[in-house]
Amino acid sequence: MQRQDIRNVAIIAHVDHGKTTLVDQMLKQSGTFRSNEVVEERVMDSNSLERERGITILSKNTAVSYNSVKINIIDTPGHADFGGEVERIMKMVDGVLLLVDAFEGPMPQTRFVLQKALKEGLTPIVVVNKIDRPEARAEEVIDEVLDLFIDLGANDDQLDFPVIYASARDGYAHVSLDEKGVNLAPLFEAILEYIPCPEGDAEEGLQLLISSIDYDKYIGRIGIGKIVRGKIAKGQTAVLAATDGNLVNVKISNLYDFQGLKRVELETATVGELVAVSGIADINIGDTICSVDEVEPLPFMKIDDPTISMNFMVSDSPFAGREGNFVTSRHLKDRLEREMLSNVAMRMEEISAESFKVLGRGELHLSILIETMRREGYEFAVSKPQVIIKKTEEGLMEPMEILYVETPEESASAVIEKIGQRKGEMLNMVPTGTGMMKLEFRVPARGLIGYRSEFLTDTKGYGTFHHLFDGYDHHRGDIRVRTRGSLIAFESGTAVSYGIYHAQERGKIFIHPGTEVYEGMIVGESSRLEDIAVNVCKRKQLTNIRSSGADDALKLVPPVIFSLEQALEFIADDELVEVTPKSIRLRKRILDKLIRERTQRRNQNQ
Repeated sequence: MQRQDIRNVAIIAHVDHGKTTLVDQMLKQSGTFRSNEVVEERVMDSNSLERERGITILSKNTAVSYNSVKINIIDTPGHADFGGEVERIMKMVDGVLLLVDAFEGPMPQTRFVLQKALKEGLTPIVVVNKIDRPEARAEEVIDEVLDLFIDLGANDDQLDFPVIYASARDGYAHVSLDEKGVNLAPLFEAILEYIPCPEGDAEEGLQLLISSIDYDKYIGRIGIGKIVRGKIAKGQTAVLAATDGNLVNVKISNLYDFQGLKRVELETATVGELVAVSGIADINIGDTICSVDEVEPLPFMKIDDPTISMNFMVSDSPFAGREGNFVTSRHLKDRLEREMLSNVAMRMEEISAESFKVLGRGELHLSILIETMRREGYEFAVSKPQVIIKKTEEGLMEPMEILYVETPEESASAVIEKIGQRKGEMLNMVPTGTGMMKLEFRVPARGLIGYRSEFLTDTKGYGTFHHLFDGYDHHRGDIRVRTRGSLIAFESGTAVSYGIYHAQERGKIFIHPGTEVYEGMIVGESSRLEDIAVNVCKRKQLTNIRSSGADDALKLVPPVIFSLEQALEFIADDELVEVTPKSIRLRKRILDKLIRERTQRRNQNQ
């Protein structure tokens, strides 16, 4: 049975190539919103972090109607760190719109998400977006896309992809560069013509594969997936076939369909439809809902393993409990376990009663979780990110990354030197003809931890880089990443201008006067390799003698204020980032100066 009235399609692209803006226009032009309805830009980026950063983090469903055909659309992230969000929805769709910038062409993340789609045998439509850019080079970009398809091993049908030229911002598309676009009708027509209809037998037993999990505080967990076979009805009794092999009898309390940005209650649904079900407390991604008389679980797409880990632990600093609502190990464990249920690319291991190892795809993947938790009121500490090393018969193996760099030509030598120090090997170097140089390296993943800020300094802020996981290879030996030590608060108290003024002679300062500090807290970066203890709370001794210039204002260098990602990049192995809803502090793992020095000497002697 073919469902001619449904198409299921995902939109995949590199970061900032216009996926979410295109979905905005598709929703508007399909009549999803009232003519007088006020709709904000990038309406699919509903998460506050997504709106702030301008990136898509979570895959989300919506649906539009065109010529009596329902088009289910899934907006996916473009960053490889959130690759699990892309992988888990591949079983829900029958085709993909590959969005490519008309000037930049296919970028590193384009390669990553396209590879997943082609592997699943999905039908692609290539959309060349931002065709209105003055520097657009659409024909060359199409050639680059074709080369990419060939490189990724696309089959003959996939290589014969249709091309649509579009401007998502202005809301038009056309099939030829000679035409003038009016609206997105050519794109809708291409979806109806080229994206396969969903197929399946509606008369056989139910198979509904859960690919996403949502949560509602009133009705609990909601499973979202595609009906591969059979029918489902509200109130129906079914069997939940879990990924671990357990079979549980369940009842479908509510059944929902997607219409625009809303979920609408249904009585029944059949093959090919994307639906949401509630009433199943233990439902997870990868589970299959089957009919009672025909239990046949479906295989779920393999999710790539994590490559980086970080320890989350209960904060034991002198300021613990001041700013957070959730501070205990029970709170921390419950929140992390809840995250593991919906974040398929993440893992968690319990190290001790108060410490948990969280494994993810990259620094951004884990930092988004940390930022989300602190906004929810959690207070905790995290360690420096560590790559996951594997022990094999061939020896130690570590994750490798392909690093794609675009930098001004005058900065290229500095970038090459720094990547060489981090055990990177240069694979390619191509001048763009516009004063920029494109470089390609193969570098250990641990060599990239903490490199971004150094890279921006070397390229004066003009450089960009992206990296993709490239499997495991032999361990490359020691890499010295930190070349400077830390300035550490000597005592607890309130930082004052006089103390900071004398401390700034020893390095860069991270705090303002009036900041409360504690012994062992990091207040700056040392100008030397070793750590230096400084007394930022030191006040000027008052006397009854006035001297010339004594009352001159102290000139303080503006402090360096770190974002969460910069803080995670900066810290060393013996340091932590203390995260609260109001503050991000850096500290030594051992706060007491004498104990810390004794421990360092013991480690050096071993």
